[in-house]
Amino acid sequence: MNTNDTLIPHIGVVTDIRIDTPDVKTFRVEAPEGGKVFEHMPGQCAMLSIPGVGEAMFSITSSPTNKEFMEFSIKKCGCLTNWLHAMDVGQMITIRGPYGNAFPVETELKGKDLLFIAGGIGLAPLRSVINYVRDKRENYGSIQVIYGSRSKDDLVDYKEILDEWMTDDGVEVDLTIDNAQEGWDGHVGFVPNYVKELNPSTNKTVLVCGPPIMIKFTLAGLKELGFTETQVYTTMELRMKCGVGKCGRCNIGNKYVCKDGPVFRYDQLGELPDEY
Repeated sequence: MNTNDTLIPHIGVVTDIRIDTPDVKTFRVEAPEGGKVFEHMPGQCAMLSIPGVGEAMFSITSSPTNKEFMEFSIKKCGCLTNWLHAMDVGQMITIRGPYGNAFPVETELKGKDLLFIAGGIGLAPLRSVINYVRDKRENYGSIQVIYGSRSKDDLVDYKEILDEWMTDDGVEVDLTIDNAQEGWDGHVGFVPNYVKELNPSTNKTVLVCGPPIMIKFTLAGLKELGFTETQVYTTMELRMKCGVGKCGRCNIGNKYVCKDGPVFRYDQLGELPDEY
């Protein structure tokens, strides 16, 4: 698909809205005639817009193996997201994409044991990859997911994790929350510390996403355990604005997140910006 195609807005219909957490909803979007608006690969993003309100870039959180619809898990944190959270099923939005590069699921990740590390809404961009490799299970080794959030109520896709991921052969899921709470008998503590506690094998390839401070400490912890930067991938779509390399808002050193990313292997990034 060329750049001009990605610039043309398509109509999308919101066919389902799921409340994930107090401030995260997952929106199911289909073309007016049914089916997906366009194809994508895990890790790519789309520009969602409500005309007259604004537009923003969001990860496509459903797997490309799903041919019926696309999903977006969106945190309420500003003008456009407030409008999206007020929408009802049946309403229309415009959608452009796909933007950015994908996780290398058909090249570097094939045949590898995979470790996914997510914090909070950071699970959303990784969900597409996790479900892709679950659907193409024979192409990958073991799958381990380490996921943490502020509280049990803030765990995104919690029902899917319990009902599907945790029941899969060859998939190990380790959950943690920041502080103890009633009704939670699982692990308590921050993700970077939990990763070090679990001490995963250094033969795994790591995909990490979450708040900048979590990524920073997780990367430091992985290095302590013996992982190298060539084994770790992340996605930085939160920095993307225009999506086509024109506005300059997403540069990190000599890289543009929208043109060179949003998926990066850590050794490709050089120095992380201060907020990371």
